[in-house]
Amino acid sequence: MSEETPLDTARLWVEFPDPDDVERGLSAEEGADTVYRIDLTWLTSDYTCIFGNGCPGIYADRPDVGCCALGAHFTEKADEKRVAKIVKKLTPETWQFFEEGQKENGGWTEVEDGARKTRVHQGGCILANRPGFAAGAGCALHQQALRDGVDPLEHKPDVCWQLPLKRSYRTVTRGDGTTYLEVSIAEYDRRGWGEGGHDLDWYCTGNPAAHIGTRPVFRSCENELREMIGDRPYEELARHCEALVSRSRDGSAHRRLLPLTVHPADPGRAGR
Repeated sequence: MSEETPLDTARLWVEFPDPDDVERGLSAEEGADTVYRIDLTWLTSDYTCIFGNGCPGIYADRPDVGCCALGAHFTEKADEKRVAKIVKKLTPETWQFFEEGQKENGGWTEVEDGARKTRVHQGGCILANRPGFAAGAGCALHQQALRDGVDPLEHKPDVCWQLPLKRSYRTVTRGDGTTYLEVSIAEYDRRGWGEGGHDLDWYCTGNPAAHIGTRPVFRSCENELREMIGDRPYEELARHCEALVSRSRDGSAHRRLLPLTVHPADPGRAGR
């Protein structure tokens, strides 16, 4: 497995105001300013999830569950409620730990440090089917979404479908005292996991082994990005990303290998 790249490298970012705010003529004084801050280097990278295709897992002793070794924390009550409805649809044929998940003293959730999350069972999320299970390995919720013909983000916990994208907010004060909400979309690197992220045995976003996708992240994760920031902001984001890619004669997109636009984990970066 290739060596992981450093966390801190030079990157190209772009900021743009919320297109809806611009259209409505809303000003900072009215308290409606929103500015999106986008990591173009990440979103135009060739990263792709390699679960089931060489992923060694975040812990060496639990490779079969990929990054699902710790369970998923719910972002809010609505998140848990939505997932609970899908769990009720699962059966012993679609969920390996169906019986364990029904136990009154066990179930499929647990509380850790005061926060509710999916329960860890046998070294991984209880909703993660293991290799050898008849329905196939991987998230039972993800698989249910495919059977239902919907995008997996409709069935999975927020933190699961958002990975490897990280959305963060902060209030920024300008020199004239006005403020705006900054919404950042960036790479969910090791630091996104908190202090424990540095202790993971392996992690994908900074590893060349996972930068083998056929589409840039802003296209492969289009549905997730639209859900996170909305359609019009996504279209503006995509416009800026497209400006960094060129199209070959067959119409496929390729990033221009220029300084700051190439993710450090890109296998083709060496020597530039």
